[in-house]
Amino acid sequence: MNRSLQALDPQIRLFIEDVCRQGAQLRGGREPDWPERRAIAAQARTRWREGGPRMRDVSDVQLESPHGAFGMRVLYPQSMTTAAPSPALVYLHGGGWCMFGLDTHDRLLREYADAARLPVLAIDYGLAPEHPYPAALDQTAIALDWLQAHGAGLGIDAGQLALGGDSAGANLAVATALRLREAGQLARIRALLLNYGAWTPALSEAARQNLGTSEDMLSGAEMDEFWVAYLGPEAERVADPLAAPLHADLHGLPPALLLWGDRDVLAEQNAAMARRLAEAGVPTRTQVYPGAPHSFIEAMAVSDKARDAIARGAEWLRRHLPLPTPQGQPA
Repeated sequence: MNRSLQALDPQIRLFIEDVCRQGAQLRGGREPDWPERRAIAAQARTRWREGGPRMRDVSDVQLESPHGAFGMRVLYPQSMTTAAPSPALVYLHGGGWCMFGLDTHDRLLREYADAARLPVLAIDYGLAPEHPYPAALDQTAIALDWLQAHGAGLGIDAGQLALGGDSAGANLAVATALRLREAGQLARIRALLLNYGAWTPALSEAARQNLGTSEDMLSGAEMDEFWVAYLGPEAERVADPLAAPLHADLHGLPPALLLWGDRDVLAEQNAAMARRLAEAGVPTRTQVYPGAPHSFIEAMAVSDKARDAIARGAEWLRRHLPLPTPQGQPA
């Protein structure tokens, strides 16, 4: 067993070994293009998104944008007991802006909806390199504007939302909050749920050598490739704070919960992001999971740490998104 796998939590290692083995078999020694890479990544994770809570209802919406049509999925948990518009989590999936989608994240979305007892709205944004920055960010803004006009018809209170995401999705969540702040529309966002975010193209040599090798769940080279696909060949020189929120003015953002593992190549920048948020006066909570690599929450079927991360996120949502009081009961 290689050094990187030995350092992982044993439960999470089961997931990592299986996904990597399945991916290698499907690649068959080839260097696939982006569409095939996405298909392989999704197929390798099929068994890991099975099971989990059943939803009361799931609804798909198609929206238009200057970057093309995109989808949004609304998941309603069984626990919803009121017809009054409900607060909701708007979730942005990870995958380096280039991979994954609503299906790869289906179980995680259902777990959050069930544990938080809230609807979850997941945005199926356009993927890079076909849809580079700022396509995903623009589509997220369009989805939120659409919710302002039509959310009540979906049973959603568009004035009480949390923004969440993992990896690239966490980046998009904070970038969206920053854009809303500049437009004077941030009041509708009550909390941020940020799982092992990608905050800047810069990675230290220590992170690359100790946590981001080819043996790790996410390598430094892969992260470089994702940033270039998203921002272009000069990714490290891009100064736009909406692309790399670690370098943004973070004042005035809603309370943020940041979760990451100590075996993640992005661990350093998540710690730095937590410090910057706190220094900007943002109420900030963190949890670092020993022996957990990037994407560890995907191991929720077998990992106590992944399940704890979901439970912490759900509790954070319940704290900042109070449910409406059912009719006939005192507030």
